[in-house]
Amino acid sequence: MTAPPSDLGRRLTTPRAAAIAGVLFAALLGTSTVLLRMSVPPVDADSVEWIASNEYRIDLALWLIPFAGISFLWFIGVVRDRLGDREDRFFASVMFGSGLLYLGMLFTAASLSIALVRTYEAAPQMVFDSGGYEFAREAAFALSNTFGVRMAGVFMLSTGTIWFRSGAVPRWMVGLTYLLAVLQMFGPGISLWMTLVFPFWVLVVSIHFLLVRTETEPPVPGDELTGMA
Repeated sequence: MTAPPSDLGRRLTTPRAAAIAGVLFAALLGTSTVLLRMSVPPVDADSVEWIASNEYRIDLALWLIPFAGISFLWFIGVVRDRLGDREDRFFASVMFGSGLLYLGMLFTAASLSIALVRTYEAAPQMVFDSGGYEFAREAAFALSNTFGVRMAGVFMLSTGTIWFRSGAVPRWMVGLTYLLAVLQMFGPGISLWMTLVFPFWVLVVSIHFLLVRTETEPPVPGDELTGMA
């Protein structure tokens, strides 16, 4: 008996590449967040000189964000691939929607920050005299640290719920996801460094997928027929 042709090689390698992209997302966004936290002073200690004195670090942090976003899209792909036919349509819609909203807010906040830096380079004094500095800073802060992190928390909660209902991952990962999601939702009010919770979670999940993928990979259809031929 002749085994049917199999074209599953690309389907099996793409999820692994996506899991690596999750590690890249965590590294890129984590680095960007740390650079910005080290460069941008708190509002009550604000001054007009911080942009010029930290221009290189700010440019690098903002340059990393688009690549982090691209990596996150691949990470969403490996999460959905891991679920397969067990994916819950309701929670999957919430997960996918919150992930896209998170990326949209992240990119918008980065765009406002870039506009602020470039405008400052062109006309430093006018940025502050016109009120544009306060507007751009508050808008970027709200998008990234108020709304964006909550969408990341919703992404984690919906993903954890799908995992809980489907049994796609170990229970310890479901519990860790719920715990970190709560920190992600309420932590930014305690410390802005809590925004690192989300890339840390993506890193843990991606490493887990990379380590267990070869052990849990379902057999390729046709292997049984090949053995009988």
